[in-house]
Amino acid sequence: MIEHRSERRAHLSRRRFCRHVGAGIAAAAFAPLCTSDLLAATRGFRALSFQHLHTGESLAIPYVEDGLYVPEALARIDHVLRDHYDSSVHPIDRDLLDILHAVALETGTRSPFQVVSGYRSPATNEMLRQRGPGVSRKSLHMQGRAIDVRLDDVGTAHLRDAGLAVAGGGVGYYRTSDFVHLDTGRVRQWARA
Repeated sequence: MIEHRSERRAHLSRRRFCRHVGAGIAAAAFAPLCTSDLLAATRGFRALSFQHLHTGESLAIPYVEDGLYVPEALARIDHVLRDHYDSSVHPIDRDLLDILHAVALETGTRSPFQVVSGYRSPATNEMLRQRGPGVSRKSLHMQGRAIDVRLDDVGTAHLRDAGLAVAGGGVGYYRTSDFVHLDTGRVRQWARA
């Protein structure tokens, strides 16, 4: 049987995904290593996993291989993190993906990021803003630069702390709603009940 290049690449990617994710989790479990050390150790390979709470979709995928972003993987991530109200897709900021990766290493999670909100179209953002407080008129969600998440095996307070330790942008803690907002804007923090 002839193995097509794309099939071979996908097979190797899954194998590399398992090997590297396991190594990242092991590194996080053993150390007082700082996040920058963990990121340096995974510079050539980075992977993320998502479970979208509104669409039910899941995705576990390497998005950096051999130090390069994988366009097909980025497109799949863009699709999973689309606006779940109107299905519009927008490119997700690569820096946001790297923040999520760093947060995963910092927490040592073995769970996918549970997505409350990824990309939001301007129309969706305005609709949510009209429904109640806490949605910015100039939300970075509309630029693919923000995400609201939780982790099944990490409390949201600990997830917030990991976001603050990574210091990649804004970190919002929504205790009652049980999620953390992460974005690639200026470094800042806030909390809402």
